[in-house]
Formats: sequence, structure tokens, C-alpha cells
Amino acid sequence: MTQDLPDFPSEAFAKHDRDPDPAFYAQPRFVTHIDAAAVAAVTDLYRAIVPAGGDVLDLMSSWVSHLPDEVAYASVTGHGLNAAELVANPRLTRHFVQDLNAEPRLPLDTACVDAALICVSVQYLQRPVSVLSEVARVLRPGAPAVISFSNRCFPTKAVAIWSALDGGGHAQLVGLYLQRAGFARVERRVLKPAGGPGDPVTAVVGWTAAA
Repeated sequence: MTQDLPDFPSEAFAKHDRDPDPAFYAQPRFVTHIDAAAVAAVTDLYRAIVPAGGDVLDLMSSWVSHLPDEVAYASVTGHGLNAAELVANPRLTRHFVQDLNAEPRLPLDTACVDAALICVSVQYLQRPVSVLSEVARVLRPGAPAVISFSNRCFPTKAVAIWSALDGGGHAQLVGLYLQRAGFARVERRVLKPAGGPGDPVTAVVGWTAAA
């Protein structure tokens, strides 16, 4: 695996479970990985940021996309590691299965989507800058990449540096990923703060440069 961030220790993006990710995700999991209030907070952010009528890329998706039910989009392309989950997702107009840690290049045209989403999955990326550079490539000018995360994950599949950081550290790390990937502007939003009831949620949003 190519070291994506050479100024980080070589083991920063290693996983406790070093088996290929497709084996871990071979069985579908028809569950949500954050609670209902956290999902609602993510949906509210999508409602505010993702353009209605646009083309959306839901990266590292599953059987739900958390997009607002009342908003229509021209297309929603889903990506994940389990085909059964993606087939069950009613918001997707098409989907593809790909291990981004093995092959970060996306099978999509340049400047073909109006927003990209990664919900509670960024912690599993071992080549985050390579993947997000591809996200920047497929986004249209001035379009957002919305990366949301909580304090929950599959710990054996999260990269070592994610497991070593707290929530604030996670936000800084994702912001660094986006900056290194070439996003023109990066913004952090606390959607549900830690310390309250239920799951905390933070989003880091990167925007490509305007035309």
C-alpha cells in the first residue's frame, strides 16, 4: 500500500484486522451505525448543502443514504463494499462495488457530480488523500464533499491514527485530508456535540474551487 501521507508514521494507516476489507463486509448489515437523532442531524446538513436536482455521489454507502426524503436529485450514485446493501438502497439510481483501499481511482468522469458524501466511514480509508483527490476530480467547480463521523466504528477496521485520536483530533485529521487532496475551502461543523444524549456527530466539508 502506498503511503498517502509520507510525513505520518508508516503504521498510522494500518488496521488491527489486516485481512482484505471485502471479506469483512461480505455479509450485509442492514443496520444504521449512528442513532436516529444523529441520522437526523446528518440529513439536516444534506438538506442545507446538497443541491436539489443535482448529481450526488454517496461514497462508502450502504442500504440507506440519509438524504432528505422530500428532495429529488437528478441521480444518486452509490458506492460500497456490499452489493446487497446497495441494491436495497432506494435512493440510489446506480451503484458500484470497489475496495478503495486497494484501488482509489473512481470509475466516474471528471466534473460529473454536484456533491459527494461520506457518512461514518472515513475512518476506514487507508489512502484518504488519494481517495479524496479522486472525489475532488469528479466534483464540479464549487461543489462540496461532506464527510460526517461519530465516535462509533468497527474498531478492528479503523486505521490506527483514527483510534488514537479524540473527536477534535478526528476533525483536524479529516480537514488535513481535504486540504492535502486540493480542496479550496474546508469547514468544520459540529452537528451534535459530545457529552449530550446519544451519538455525537461532526462534519467536515470541503469545497472545490469555483470556476
